[in-house]
Amino acid sequence: MPQLSQTTPYWRLSGFYFFYFAGLGTLLPYWNPYLKTLGYSSFQIGLLMAIVMGTKIIAPNLWGWLADKSGKRMSVVRLASLLSVICFAGVFIDAGYYWLILVMFSFSFFWNASLPQFEATTLNHLGTETHAYNVIRIWGSIGFIVLSVGVGYLVDWKGIAIVPMIMFLLFMMIWFSSLLVNDHKPQVDEQRAQPFRQILARREVIALLLSCFLVQASHGPYYTFYSIYLSENGYASTLIGSLWALGVIAEIVVFLLMFRWLPALGARKLLLIAFLLTTLRWLLLAFTVEHLFWLINIQLLHAASFGIVHAVAIHLVHQYFIGQHQGKGQALYSSLSFGAGGAIGSLYSGLMWESVGATSVFVIAAGFSLSAFVISWYGVRD
Repeated sequence: MPQLSQTTPYWRLSGFYFFYFAGLGTLLPYWNPYLKTLGYSSFQIGLLMAIVMGTKIIAPNLWGWLADKSGKRMSVVRLASLLSVICFAGVFIDAGYYWLILVMFSFSFFWNASLPQFEATTLNHLGTETHAYNVIRIWGSIGFIVLSVGVGYLVDWKGIAIVPMIMFLLFMMIWFSSLLVNDHKPQVDEQRAQPFRQILARREVIALLLSCFLVQASHGPYYTFYSIYLSENGYASTLIGSLWALGVIAEIVVFLLMFRWLPALGARKLLLIAFLLTTLRWLLLAFTVEHLFWLINIQLLHAASFGIVHAVAIHLVHQYFIGQHQGKGQALYSSLSFGAGGAIGSLYSGLMWESVGATSVFVIAAGFSLSAFVISWYGVRD
């Protein structure tokens, strides 16, 4: 494991990741099943999740511009985190569908803005030790595991109605942990930074962003309907939560090893391997859901479909967008991949889940990830 400078606020940075992804570890496995108990259809659930993903298209870029302009990146993170708590509290007022649309739009507009700016802050704190990013980010994965498993037990014990309160408390902790981290200016010669438009015009930048968009679109059915898919095939909430956690455990292993893999194999080769394994993952999920053995192996492939892809993308974005463009670069990556890609994935899976069936939807997802492989093959270079 790489060694960190004594001046790096390891635990304060790690704490934010822990609670942020603990919130995600509750949202992804249990929020959509909660919505299903309210009587909403697959299309309505897919639309709500698409809204959460869709706000990542605009929000991170607006807040990234504000952070780069003001130079007060953590002030932006704190404000966004607090406003997300206030907006999410609206779920306790009413459960009507149009009200939930408003709540999820406003909440996610602020929640989705904080992470890209915190990523830039973390990398600035690390300075020349950016290879050690993953040993901090790993605590986000641990938070996801703890809550995805723990909430599964709580749901089996207390019922799915407990989910909104757990999410609210976690969002409060995200805001609190943001208060403990200070800004850190990037250690880079601003004269080296190209104009933003010139960076965007580079072939490798276009290929990276487009392939990340496609691979996140391929995750749409997984993030939106995986829990419902397994529940409809007879799996209990506790096991479903454990399978979510298993995928993140595999992701943790990747984060621990990435500081060795990246110099040894290079970014391009790692991306190509990850995209091929992602394609395999969705094809297996389409045809082997009734076999627990294959479900376990499918979740282990999360190490590639998310872990490798995200770690390599964060590394490349930090290399491409330097100096005053760091916030905008991380925001653009987040908005195009998790935002636009996630929204498209949620929409097509919501529209097609009941009409063509789960098997066909996951085959389509495999097509998205295979397209990412082709684009990376021709466009991404080390």
